[in-house]
Amino acid sequence: AKCHDISTLARRRQSSWGVKLDIEKEIVGILDEILRLGDRAAELDSAAPLLGALPELDSMAVVSILTTIEERFGIVVDDDEMDGAVFATVGSLSRFVSGKLDS
Repeated sequence: AKCHDISTLARRRQSSWGVKLDIEKEIVGILDEILRLGDRAAELDSAAPLLGALPELDSMAVVSILTTIEERFGIVVDDDEMDGAVFATVGSLSRFVSGKLDS
């Protein structure tokens, strides 16, 4: 029985890791779509800086990105939840979305 429990736990972990990777992949897709990054999108990983690193990421782009995230993920982002830390990196933005989905 213990082996079964361990394999079930492993599958759950894999599943949750897969979901996190899917969220990050979707976030990169949204960034590429709105900012028109082209080949540069392939370089975006979890640690990739956003604010201050991408000249295309201005206040209007942030609004477009948030609107698209709300639509794609079916979440609502309140103004008071937004600060620069959310848009610091691809990973921070992905974790924010993941946290919204979990709540």
